[in-house]
Amino acid sequence: MANEDNNNPQTSRSGNAPVGRRTFLGAAGAGAVTTTLAGCLGGVDSGGDDGVFKIGHLGPTELQMGRGAERSAELAVAELNENGGIQGQDVELLSEDTGGQVSEAERVTENLVGSDQVDLLVGTFVSEVTQGIMDYVAERNVPFVITGSADPATITERHGQDYEKYKNIVRTGPINSDLQAEGMANYASYLNDLHGFENFSILADDAAWTGSFREILPDAIEENGDLSVVYEDRMPLGEDNFNPYMDEAAANDTDAVLRFIAHGGAATFSSTWAQNEYPFAVEGISVPGMSPEFLAATEGAAMYETTSQSGAGGVSELTEQTMPFVEAYDEEYGGEEPPSKPMYMGFNSYDGILFYANAVEEADTIDYNSDLDSIVDAMLGLEFTGAAGKISLYGKDSEYPNDLKETRDDDGIISNFPVTQWQPDGDGGVVECVYPETYATADHIVPEWI
Repeated sequence: MANEDNNNPQTSRSGNAPVGRRTFLGAAGAGAVTTTLAGCLGGVDSGGDDGVFKIGHLGPTELQMGRGAERSAELAVAELNENGGIQGQDVELLSEDTGGQVSEAERVTENLVGSDQVDLLVGTFVSEVTQGIMDYVAERNVPFVITGSADPATITERHGQDYEKYKNIVRTGPINSDLQAEGMANYASYLNDLHGFENFSILADDAAWTGSFREILPDAIEENGDLSVVYEDRMPLGEDNFNPYMDEAAANDTDAVLRFIAHGGAATFSSTWAQNEYPFAVEGISVPGMSPEFLAATEGAAMYETTSQSGAGGVSELTEQTMPFVEAYDEEYGGEEPPSKPMYMGFNSYDGILFYANAVEEADTIDYNSDLDSIVDAMLGLEFTGAAGKISLYGKDSEYPNDLKETRDDDGIISNFPVTQWQPDGDGGVVECVYPETYATADHIVPEWI
């Protein structure tokens, strides 16, 4: 997906250069996080010979999304250590703050791989950041599990062009934006069935991850002959005046705006909509809106908004693993600074680490320099049930090699990118899962002023 403003990674190493935040988690579990110097835990090529399996986590950890992902990775590592580690080795987490910037991500990735010699990389939130480090990661062969960014080109323009070069890189979540666009078109039809919505507008961040929503979604919506896309526009990153967009949507008799926003401005978008009581619903994807604290941050303006998100905000039992993970997160971090739930990248990072651990046990090796093909084959052959859903990957010769497959219900509707909504609950609000119906905890409702 994408990044909100965050250009100042925290400094925590010795020396004067600004660096990312580094967190080390070892066998003592999630409650024993400490910060240390870069060189203290140096490893060896292809991992494992020093008796410690090192996981490098990459994300904007000063943002709630990155913080939730880091914490979720900590929980996965603690769980692995409680169950004997990986291939009999203790597991250790080294977490770097990318700041959502390509240059910083390149620097910290080179440190994790070149100096710390991690056995696995996991994370990345911004598609441009993911793509910015892929050539280096591919050259070093270190396995990389993407758990936050969704641009299809990450896969199609790399694995699709040179699979052997990029085969060490997989995405275990979320489903890519092409598949998300299909899911959103299905959701538009659901809103038509439920509320009679016919006219849709599409407003999207001008960012890599939204390309599919601008290029694929309009036609996909209109494949349902009852529906029309009446207005489309892209919003510059950093936009803080949304009135012109909403005025235009209203002028075109829009029933629902599908907005795709992650680079900041989401709270202003919500406030503009609610304060002016624009006569349409707000649907789509809002990354800031996934925060359990977003309603309070907008002073209630986000009420009735929806967002699609992996993990359904931790409010619906997607699998038998969902609620134990959510409860473990709450027990460990519930009293700390937000987010109070893992958020989508947290679900995906927790699942991605455990997915990889299962794959290397199946391959019976962690030596990616000598046995990368065995590890890749094991990942491609694995069917894994995680907290956010079932994980299986597209194969080498598919349209999306090494990418997360969508899951579908009996009607062929994509089911592993659920929709949640802020709904009134007494004097406050609560997150409910409203789509797909298989996982719904409440019916979708429209704003009271419509």
